[in-house]
Amino acid sequence: MKYNFDTLSEIVKKLRHPETGCPWDNVQTSKSLVPNFIEELYECVEAIDNDRHQDLVEELGDLLLHVCLQINIAKESHYFSENEVFMTIIQKLIRRHPHIFANESAETACEVKNNWEMIKMEEKKERKSILEGVPKAMSSLIVAQRTQEKAAATGFDWKDDKPVFNKLEEETQELQKAISNNDSNNIEEEIGDLLFTLVNLSRKLGFDADTALRKSNDKFTQRFMMLEQYYKEHGMSLQTSTLEEMDSVWDIIKLKLNME
Repeated sequence: MKYNFDTLSEIVKKLRHPETGCPWDNVQTSKSLVPNFIEELYECVEAIDNDRHQDLVEELGDLLLHVCLQINIAKESHYFSENEVFMTIIQKLIRRHPHIFANESAETACEVKNNWEMIKMEEKKERKSILEGVPKAMSSLIVAQRTQEKAAATGFDWKDDKPVFNKLEEETQELQKAISNNDSNNIEEEIGDLLFTLVNLSRKLGFDADTALRKSNDKFTQRFMMLEQYYKEHGMSLQTSTLEEMDSVWDIIKLKLNME
């Protein structure tokens, strides 16, 4: 048996056969598969984050299965075929890398990214703004960073991170003022502005904000679970403990992790 996309496609066709196929696969639609599609994507991300290479082999296969299912469902309705999918991405890659396939130059990753956005804007002439096309269903952190990257491609960006720190201080003060005034609507707005500025700072420093927060989530989860285990081993209860006591144990856990 050949292990390639064509073989996978043939298997999916059998699974989707209206008479002899799998009952579950047969009732799936392009839209019904979306939640599972997203779940598989995040399982890939988790495997990558944790350097679980063998798990990534499996998760990429699951993701590829969903790509194949989407193509197969589209073919059944005569919307498009896999040839159109491959042709579209290949042509896009060639068009958007003129420094590789044409006589243009781009010496840094930043230049390449900016060129990509401008070429994309030229291709999508029906769009009224360069900021269009960012899927709103994504994490708000990702949307913020992609929006800022698109704006930066036009030159609407600070040259370094110093002004961002100034903006961060300004937004913090505005949030504190809103809290002092007990203005709930303004508080929410200022929290959003502060988060948006933090994403901007992350971007300027060369980091992905969503990845940074995901790592902090994992770090907090690990430490809190160790806190729970500590209390369990010592016959203590979190519910009856004071914050000061928990903070003391938290510091011990941090010290232990830093020494490992």
